[in-house]
Amino acid sequence: MSEVSIDVHRDGAEVTEELRQDVREGLSAEVKWLPSKWFYDVRGSELFDRITTLPEYYPTRAEREILRARSAEIAAVTGARTLVELGSGSSEKTRLLLDAGTAGGALTQFVPLDVSESALSASAEAIAADYPGLSVRGVVADFTEHLDFLPGTAPRLVAFLGGTIGNFLPAERAKFFTSVRSVLAEGEWLLLGTDLVKDAGTLVAAYDDAQGVTAEFNRNVLHVLRTHLGADVDPIEFDHVAHWDEQQEWIEMRLRARRPLTVRIPGADLTVRFEEGEYVRTEISAKFRPEGVRAELADAGFAVRHWWTDAQQRFGLSLAQVRD
Repeated sequence: MSEVSIDVHRDGAEVTEELRQDVREGLSAEVKWLPSKWFYDVRGSELFDRITTLPEYYPTRAEREILRARSAEIAAVTGARTLVELGSGSSEKTRLLLDAGTAGGALTQFVPLDVSESALSASAEAIAADYPGLSVRGVVADFTEHLDFLPGTAPRLVAFLGGTIGNFLPAERAKFFTSVRSVLAEGEWLLLGTDLVKDAGTLVAAYDDAQGVTAEFNRNVLHVLRTHLGADVDPIEFDHVAHWDEQQEWIEMRLRARRPLTVRIPGADLTVRFEEGEYVRTEISAKFRPEGVRAELADAGFAVRHWWTDAQQRFGLSLAQVRD
């Protein structure tokens, strides 16, 4: 089994304080919102894993199809010695990149980064057991804040998969791409997964499945408020809503109050009142066009060297290189 080390840059107290601040800001706003990252406690992560297997949820299958077809090419083109995965989760799809990189002989280190120390440790141990000789160095951190801590031997390939980039507003995406560029040297690489614009019916179904798993995932943010901040909220008092915003070209997930409510959140020293039918925005999931991806990456100092889609052209995977 390979050696595993974990660098921790985000502890439990910091996480709770960050949640407290987000709740105060988001639920005090005129149009209420909460960041989507608070879906992902243990229960939320399990629910999302279930979502990825649902018939309506195509992004995971589409991206996996591309990675199966292109991982060997990615390994050959990049010659990466270190694979960094941002928001690694279980690293299931990443194994296709690890297989190709280690088979080619160049890849010697895997650096998964995730906010959850427990999930990261379990994933890192599993990878180390399955890839003897591969150094595994986990990083517990927030990829919107702690990229300066990324280790690794050059050339590095940073993978940001699953369409997670769509959860950022345009200005946040620009900041994120710039921060990734700032920690990479000239010639290093970014592998980016982006869900593509398509018909509204397919998009909405992917975020409002017939079994109601996505609805439970959406409500899980309320379970997190109950567990960590003592909120006296019953998640069943809110309906799940998935709305396609054609102008912005994103899916917006919302929680809608079924009746007038007063929610006390002692851990944030906050009382929140909801009118019947009032929304809380919990996630955006932007959908992209190829020319838009290229332009946003170019603005941050990347040049897209390869662009691939699945057979049905539902999902895009771009391999971009830091340019001088």
